[in-house]
Amino acid sequence: MFSLAAQNAAAPSGMVIILLYAAIFAGFYFIFMRPQKKEQKRVQAMIADLEVGDTVLTTSGFYGVIIDITDSDVIVEFGSNRNCRIPMQKAAIAQVEKASVAE
Repeated sequence: MFSLAAQNAAAPSGMVIILLYAAIFAGFYFIFMRPQKKEQKRVQAMIADLEVGDTVLTTSGFYGVIIDITDSDVIVEFGSNRNCRIPMQKAAIAQVEKASVAE
């Protein structure tokens, strides 16, 4: 009699194992995948809202001003001498500061 009760207590049912795996997957989703997707949406929205005149910070750490925008590239002007204009991919932009509107 005790051996039968010990076998039932030692072997969890299939439903418990499925629920455990579902809980682990849900935990991974909310800890790892969801924040990453949220950040990707934020970056895509930032790149979609680029305008000429915005000040940007590139992934390499340079500040510049956007002077032209195409579908996948932007031309950024670095420095105040107006001679340093570099075309780069939109993905190379890490941060955007919108140009202030003069009143």
